[in-house]
Amino acid sequence: MQAVSINHYGDNGVLRIGAVDRPRPESGQILVKVHAAGVNPVDWKIRSGAGQRMGLTLPLILGGEISGVVAAVGEGVDRFVVGDAVHGIVKSGGFAEYVAVDAAVMAPMPIGLGFIDAAAIPLGALTAWQAMFDLAGLAGGQRLLVTNGAGGVGSLAIQIARAAGAHVTAMASGRNEAFVRGLGADAFIDYTAGPFEAQALDMDVVFDTVGGDTYKRAFASLKPGGFLVTAVAFPLEEDGRQGVGVARVSCKPDAKQLAAIGALVEEGKLKPQVATVLSLAQAREALTLSETGRTRGKIVLRIDSPEVR
Repeated sequence: MQAVSINHYGDNGVLRIGAVDRPRPESGQILVKVHAAGVNPVDWKIRSGAGQRMGLTLPLILGGEISGVVAAVGEGVDRFVVGDAVHGIVKSGGFAEYVAVDAAVMAPMPIGLGFIDAAAIPLGALTAWQAMFDLAGLAGGQRLLVTNGAGGVGSLAIQIARAAGAHVTAMASGRNEAFVRGLGADAFIDYTAGPFEAQALDMDVVFDTVGGDTYKRAFASLKPGGFLVTAVAFPLEEDGRQGVGVARVSCKPDAKQLAAIGALVEEGKLKPQVATVLSLAQAREALTLSETGRTRGKIVLRIDSPEVR
C-alpha cells in the first residue's frame, strides 16, 4: 500500500511517500481502507520531533484523523462489519491506504456526509468538545470567546457552542468576518484592528487556539470565576491565581462524544469547513500549508481516487 512515512525526524525532506506493508487488524481492531485523512498541526510537529516526546516509535506513518470503510475486523469486534463507513482518531498511520485501529475509538460516519468532510471532523471537533464542555464546563446562556474562529478547530467550536446555546464571540482577521459570522458567531472581533481584550469582556469561557501573546492577554477577557482553556499554550501555575480557571486540552479519542458530534451534523447544526483537498502524493505541500497557520478551515488528503467525495 502507499503511505507517508518517516524514518527520522526533521523537515519535509524526511517524508517518504511510497509502498509499505499493509497492516493486519489485531484482536479488538478493525482494518480501515482510508478514503480521506485530515491534516493537523500535530502532524508536522510529530515530523519535526514531537513524536519522540509522544512515545511514538520510528519508523512511523504520519496522520491521526481518518475516514474510510471497514475492510476487515479482528477477533472480538462486533461494533462494525466489513463495509461500514467510519471516522475517528488514530494514534498514527492515517496517511496511508489502510490503517489498523482499535474499534472502540471509531464512530460511524454521519449519514449523508462524504469522506472528505468526515475526515475534517474528529480531531478538531473532539478537541473543541472536550475543551469547552469537559474542562471549562460551558453551558447554555454563557458567553464564549474563540480566539481563532476561522481555523480548523475554531470553526467547529463556534458551531458546537452555538448548538449548546452559548453566546459566541469569535476572533479572526477582517477578511474572514463573513466566513466566521456564517458559522453562527454572535459577535466578531478583528484582531488586527486593535486589542481584542478591550472588546471581549466578561466572558465565562475563553477557548484559545492561538497561544503566545494572545493566550496571555485573553485572561483579561474573563469575568471573575471564568475559565480559559487552551489547545496550544502550556499554562503556568500562576495563571490560575487570577481568580479564574485555566487548563490545556489534550484531545482523546472518544467514540461516544464523536457519535454525539455526528448527530449535530445530521441535524444540520454542524458543518465541517474544508479549505483545501490534496492527494496523498501532495503530503509535503499539505504539511507546509498547515505549518503557515494561515488556512481557513481544514486541509484534507484524498487518499485514493479523485472520485472520493
